[in-house]
Amino acid sequence: MADRPGTFDGVHRRNLSKLLALVHLEGPLSRARLTAATGLNRSTVAALAGELVDAGLVEERAPDPTNRVGRPSPVVAPHPDVMAVTVNPEVDAVTIAAGGLDGRIAVRERLEVDHLVTPGETADLVGRTIERWRGGVLRSSRLVAVGLAVPGLVRASDGLIRLAPHLEWTDAPLRALVEEATGLPAFVGNDASLGALAEHLFGAGRGVDDIVYLNGGASGIGGGLIVHGQPIGGSGGYAGEFGQNRPGIPSPEDRRATGGVLEDEVSRARLLAVVGLPAADEPTLASALADALAVPEAPEATEVAAELARQRRILSTALANAVNVLNPSLVVLGGFLATVAESDPDALAAAVAAQAMPAAGEELVIRVAALGEDRLAIGAAELAFERLIADPLQEG
Repeated sequence: MADRPGTFDGVHRRNLSKLLALVHLEGPLSRARLTAATGLNRSTVAALAGELVDAGLVEERAPDPTNRVGRPSPVVAPHPDVMAVTVNPEVDAVTIAAGGLDGRIAVRERLEVDHLVTPGETADLVGRTIERWRGGVLRSSRLVAVGLAVPGLVRASDGLIRLAPHLEWTDAPLRALVEEATGLPAFVGNDASLGALAEHLFGAGRGVDDIVYLNGGASGIGGGLIVHGQPIGGSGGYAGEFGQNRPGIPSPEDRRATGGVLEDEVSRARLLAVVGLPAADEPTLASALADALAVPEAPEATEVAAELARQRRILSTALANAVNVLNPSLVVLGGFLATVAESDPDALAAAVAAQAMPAAGEELVIRVAALGEDRLAIGAAELAFERLIADPLQEG
């Protein structure tokens, strides 16, 4: 049973949560800095830190050498053995990773598949991978939960996957299946929304309160929103489906899918096709495109450059529409969209500015995701750690 907020135990748990959240988000902090950040007195911070040490959630380290007079303050850091398993099922692979409370990705495996995996197959893959890791790379780790980043509509109230169209999942109880396969609590979120959260907390959007994030993956384009510093999910948790919008395409020559939505036109599959790859992870695709462009006189270079320019033009219209509606200060692009943007960032920025209302876009910055391939794993780990950080003394 949860403690009432005004009770001593309720206040105590909130203070523990505050300390754990600070070292999780900021990294190792001295007790002195924790005292300043929380407004609590030194003895209270020392007692709380000791309690978190006893719970195995943080460790205290000797302070760094300092020239200051007096006894230096011990450093409190997240315990490196506390881990969450993260899962991102896609049409061409299931990527499983382990993310630490200290923010690092300890291990990641991309398990390529030759068919659309079912929810049951996904849960089985996760269970077998965890069992293997527990006997190897994670033998000393404490696994606390599983975070699932799914390319589809995830109902916020219970994590049911209402629709993951590219995976052909409808009303999929992936959370329950993974819990049964692993014995760990599981939490499910939309992949792009979790990518937005990760970039906001640790990446290109750190310190920025109003962000539009678009993620380009094998299943299409999803998005996440940060407004006034808070993730926005909508009434059911389905906000951010930019890929299903229908952008204006001024030039008929740019259209490839009659009546298609954004993700039909701005497409990872089309980029793979233009470099002749059946499948690839993000770095491999980006490298193949760069290699093709390296010889400008080659016919392949002309074709690749034309496709990138076409996708940039259409993407710019979608981004301008988002800028007009949401007035963000920052747009972050992840996945293959980062590759599209980096092919000519100035052209993309100019095209967005030309189509957005001047007042709405005058302070806009467009950046690529800073966390690279780790962004979805980091976001899914945040989801998995949420309950632990909110109540470090939770039972079970």
